[in-house]
Amino acid sequence: MLRVVIWLLVLANAGYFAWTQGYLGTLGLKPVVQSEPERLQSQIRPEGLRLLNAPRPASAPAPAAAPATPATPAAPPEATVVAVADTTEAPVVAEPPASACWLASGFSSEQADVLRSALQQLDLPGGGWQLNEVRSGGRWVVYMGRYNDEQMARKKTELRDIKIEFREVSVPTLGRGLALGTFSSEASAEQALKDLSKKGVRTARVALERPEGTSFALRLPAVTEAQRNAVSGLGAALAGKRLQPCE
Repeated sequence: MLRVVIWLLVLANAGYFAWTQGYLGTLGLKPVVQSEPERLQSQIRPEGLRLLNAPRPASAPAPAAAPATPATPAAPPEATVVAVADTTEAPVVAEPPASACWLASGFSSEQADVLRSALQQLDLPGGGWQLNEVRSGGRWVVYMGRYNDEQMARKKTELRDIKIEFREVSVPTLGRGLALGTFSSEASAEQALKDLSKKGVRTARVALERPEGTSFALRLPAVTEAQRNAVSGLGAALAGKRLQPCE
């Protein structure tokens, strides 16, 4: 029974396909062509329709040419600026030589006069050297001496044992010895001597190590190495003094 139903469905589908394709038209069996004539009949003034993109008829007259107007003179072309690379090499600027400050002090008035004359012969820049007057007060010390080498060694040992500081000096009028203190006034030195005597110092005394006076100092504010060497080469004009870096 199921097989019969299947064959009937196959035959029905085949018949429907042949009918829809018009294969049964010779038998008077074909589908009705769908159309809507009533739409054409309901149009109002169909002659008024106009296609906007329809091509222009060949017989249509060409539009009149617009009257010629004076031509506006064309603007001159703008000038074109062409950047040209500067191939000129920049001049090489040499760096100035390094300079430094140097100092030598302790010149007497006579020595300063000799040194001033020698410096004026050198090719130093303006302001390249200065001779400054230095006023110094007197300097007093609590002095022990005079000692030879053996006495000096023994006295140093004694002072270390009682924890008293000292330094070696050479006082012009007294000779080689030990200074137990340095002072800017005689009164200060006398007071220090009294304090040291309480600690067991017996043979010390107050002495003038350097009298009050005036000296001169040579200052080279900013000179190159070559200029410093030129000043150092003045020989006797430097009176045995050596240039030292400024502090």
